[in-house]
Amino acid sequence: MPRTPPPLAQDFVPFATAALDFHLALNLPVGPLAAPRPELDSLHAHLVSLHALLDAHACRTGRLAPAESNHLAAARLRIWQAADRLHAAYHAAPRGPQERGTDLPEGPPALTICRRHQRATRLARRHTTPTDIARP
Repeated sequence: MPRTPPPLAQDFVPFATAALDFHLALNLPVGPLAAPRPELDSLHAHLVSLHALLDAHACRTGRLAPAESNHLAAARLRIWQAADRLHAAYHAAPRGPQERGTDLPEGPPALTICRRHQRATRLARRHTTPTDIARP
């Protein structure tokens, strides 16, 4: 018997969506522009958080609504794949002036993309096979 969920706290997801739309409108000029590494780091953090949220929903929905849970699990996998591509883009992007001369692969200590990515990878591997992860 499905139990009634407790009332939710204020839904902040619409605010996160609006913030991304606002960021796009204000900070990305028309014309060619390479994404700076701090921007890629922030986008990666956003996707990793979204991945964790989808993971929680997919796991909690599994027994109550298996079909919905399967779709949430597929979305969780795709978000992780997007985060993986952002991680690769971060390392392919040129270093900014504040990053030059540092020996850390992830840049200065303020940018912790590699540690965050490793945590997300562990979460992704709990629910997927290497074949699923590599699938386009």
